[in-house]
Amino acid sequence: MTELNLVLLGPPGSGKGTQGERLQEDLRLPYYATGDILRAAVRDETELGKTAKQYMDAGDLVPDEVIVGVIVEALESAEARDGFILDGFPRTTPQAEALDAKLADLGRAVNAVLLIDVSDDEVVRRLGGRRTCEQGGHVFHVDFNPPKVEGVCDIDGSPLVVRDDDKPEVIRKRLATYHEKTEPLVGYYDSRSVLRRIEGERKPEEVEAEIRRTLSTLRLQDEAV
Repeated sequence: MTELNLVLLGPPGSGKGTQGERLQEDLRLPYYATGDILRAAVRDETELGKTAKQYMDAGDLVPDEVIVGVIVEALESAEARDGFILDGFPRTTPQAEALDAKLADLGRAVNAVLLIDVSDDEVVRRLGGRRTCEQGGHVFHVDFNPPKVEGVCDIDGSPLVVRDDDKPEVIRKRLATYHEKTEPLVGYYDSRSVLRRIEGERKPEEVEAEIRRTLSTLRLQDEAV
């Protein structure tokens, strides 16, 4: 396998960011989150970045063709020559189709899509349990990283609050959007034989170990062809 082009898929709170950062360190591949790529293109004032900024400044959604263009621009860079890790893109089947078409033009393709599988109830438990301090933004969790004194930040003593994004009704709404818009990608990539399911309701270290085993198997299968 000359290059490893990965897409991380899963609901909010599934741990994609955590695993993406670990993969970046293990594989020494660039890790691209959609928002980061867009902000970098705007900051660097690339042509596509300028176009995206016009939509963002107007409060409009950036069209798929612009987002795909910005992302492919990053994937064409020297640092992504040996592969890449995409997180947060594609979000819809049309975006996936557009990405595949652009990569095909470059003689490349997505090798594997890692679906980190987590139930809705677990997502609500993970995100709904977060508590953020008002002053410094330090994050705690009622189950995984509780403060020494309930409702008080260990670091600066300011009150801990539930952010709007972490309220159960908002989380459920985000999950509904995921199921409607993004979950169809599971079937899309499964039909192309690149989908790999990862059991995400375990410790991060265990999820990481399964991802490593999955990628090792993928390499062996590729070498056997």
